[in-house]
Amino acid sequence: MTLRIKVIPRSKKNEVSGEMADGTVKVHVTAPPEKGRANEQVCVVLAAHYKVPVRSVEIVSGHSNPRKLVRIDLEGTIRTDSHASAKEQGRNQE
Repeated sequence: MTLRIKVIPRSKKNEVSGEMADGTVKVHVTAPPEKGRANEQVCVVLAAHYKVPVRSVEIVSGHSNPRKLVRIDLEGTIRTDSHASAKEQGRNQE
């Protein structure tokens, strides 16, 4: 599932607070928008809201923008990246 979200950093609490008129989901986070802290917290908040592991939430675009495109794997399967793939291949060879 792919969502358009608007992040409201430095909020009083972490929550998904509803949808805007255009369907964009509003996500409040307590973290400041510095050094990726708010982005990390967005992933945690969305994972808790949709009851999936944090690794199943990925920011696709808008890393430095309050409006983001986020992909959520609702099955909760592990996302494969080059680091995880290399680790898995190492285990398979043992």
